[in-house]
Amino acid sequence: MILPKVRDPRLVTVRRGGSLTDEHHRLLALWAADCAEHVLPLFETEMPDDARPRAAIEAARAWVVGDLAMMATRTLGGHAMGAARDLRGAPRFAAYAAGQAAVVAHVAEHDLGAAAYAIKAAVAAASASHAEEARRAECQWQRDRLPDAVRSLVLDDQQRRNDICWNVFD
Repeated sequence: MILPKVRDPRLVTVRRGGSLTDEHHRLLALWAADCAEHVLPLFETEMPDDARPRAAIEAARAWVVGDLAMMATRTLGGHAMGAARDLRGAPRFAAYAAGQAAVVAHVAEHDLGAAAYAIKAAVAAASASHAEEARRAECQWQRDRLPDAVRSLVLDDQQRRNDICWNVFD
């Protein structure tokens, strides 16, 4: 579970009573898609004929530019998460990252789900002796790609939700 019991109004869209603008919502979705795509090869190597996670990432980007409705994007995110169910380790986490990226269109707070699952995928793909190094490297890779407009929001949220995101953002 990567969603908090108490929602941060900064991550709730203006239409739903929060303060998150459409522009910032789209930036979060793009960043989540980037995080998921970075580890997608870990899934595609194991399941080269299953396009569901890639389709979810593409859907997130299509939603950002207005080419796909939120409900369709959310549905494709669910399909990507379905691709993860029978897998273990890095491929499973990579598929979950893709699914989480797509559902940012529905609930912006899923951005950290995409990021956290991507970190878990990187860690799972690393040897035990390099797991911590892999976690730090993936976390830094993600932070290096945070758009300035949402950087402080995401970093605050990582600190706030780190414990429910498997402490991957330490």
